Amino acid sequence: MSVVRPREGERIVLGTTRMRVLEDGTRTEHRLAVTESVLAPHTPGPPQHRHARHDEGFYVLSGTVRFTVGEDVCDATAGTFVLVPPGAPHTFANTTGQPAVLLSLFTPDLYVQYFRDLRDTIAERRTPSPQGHLRTMSRYATEPATGLAEGAGR
Repeated sequence: MSVVRPREGERIVLGTTRMRVLEDGTRTEHRLAVTESVLAPHTPGPPQHRHARHDEGFYVLSGTVRFTVGEDVCDATAGTFVLVPPGAPHTFANTTGQPAVLLSLFTPDLYVQYFRDLRDTIAERRTPSPQGHLRTMSRYATEPATGLAEGAGR
């Protein structure tokens, strides 16, 4: 059994997003990772991207999060679950004036390390070059979506 209490869990801050790692895959033989993220008001989110090797699920705990999957847009309120399968181009944003809280699931777990890599780059006060960012993304079977409305819903 694994229990992560309210003030526990690894913290990762990425710009205006605060993330708490509830399960990084070490106790699930890397089958599943779970994070909780707080998106500050007016957080644009990442450009549209796709994952080749993992599903990503989002459960909105509070607030409203705008999901863009391909060209489909959904404003998801508390209690809504959004599942993005491998290969689907997607992004998300908090377009409102209130914080939004998400529970994110990754199967398998590999994407948590991507967030750690970004955090470490920011902590070292380095801004990755576009090529460096692409290399980091590719280590986690992720690539930017091209030919779609990148960052739509911002």
